[in-house]
Amino acid sequence: MKSDDPYSRVDYRRLVAWPQRIEREWPFLLRVLGQGGRVLDLGSGTGEHSRFLASKGFEVVGIDSSPSMLAKATDTPLPPNLRFVEGDIADVERLAPGTFDGAICLGNTLPHLQDRATLLRLVGGLRARLRPGAALLLQVLNYDKVLQSGQRYLPLNIRQDEGEGEVVFLRLMTPRPDGTVVFTPSTLRYRPDGNPPLEVLATRNVQLKGWRRQELEEALDAGGFHGREVFGTVGDVPWAPSESPDTVIVAR
Repeated sequence: MKSDDPYSRVDYRRLVAWPQRIEREWPFLLRVLGQGGRVLDLGSGTGEHSRFLASKGFEVVGIDSSPSMLAKATDTPLPPNLRFVEGDIADVERLAPGTFDGAICLGNTLPHLQDRATLLRLVGGLRARLRPGAALLLQVLNYDKVLQSGQRYLPLNIRQDEGEGEVVFLRLMTPRPDGTVVFTPSTLRYRPDGNPPLEVLATRNVQLKGWRRQELEEALDAGGFHGREVFGTVGDVPWAPSESPDTVIVAR
C-alpha cells in the first residue's frame, strides 16, 4: 500500500450511511444513466455505487487511485459485470479500454485534480471513451459557496462504534484565495464517560482544488460536452450559488 495514500486510515464505508444515500440517489441515477450498459465510476472509493449499479445490470468499471479504498472495494467477491482499476482518473482513456454508455464522478473526487490541464485531460479521455449522447454525471461540493463564504467545515457524521462509544467523522476545510482548499478529514472516538472523552483515531491534510461551476463548464465546453443540466445535489433540485450544498452537472 502506498505510504502517501491520504485515505489509508479513513473508513468511508463505516462513516457514510450508504444504503440510505444510494436509495435517495437512485431515481436520479436511473434517469441520467438509463436502464443499463457500460458505466465508468470515476473515484469509485470503497465501491458502493459500483456494486449497486452492477446489481442493477450495468457493466461497471471503477477507477480509483487509493489502494486502501480499492482493498475495501474488493474485500468480497465481485460479480462478473464489475471490475476495479487502480490509477489516476485523468488517465481514463488508457485505464478503461472500449466504449461506455455513461460515467459518474461523485463525492469529493474532482477536487483532487489540481489544475486545468489535468481536468482537461480527464474530459478529453471521457470524450474518447463515451459513446455519442452518453451522460457524464459530475458532483463536487458547491465551491462557489465554500470559497465565497469561507466555509470551514462540513456537517458532523456520528455513528456507533463497533466497540465502545461512537465514531465522529470531522471534515474541516480551509479555503485559500487561490481557489485551493486544505481539506482535513479526521476520525475521532467519542466516549461521553471516558477520560479523555475524545480520542483522535486518524487525521490528515489533503490539498484540493475548489472547482467552481464556471470552471467546470468551461472545461466541459472545451471537451465537447455541450448539453448540460446543473443541480444543487444528486437529485432534481435547482442549483443556487450561495445555498446549494453541491454542484452537480449532467453533460452529454
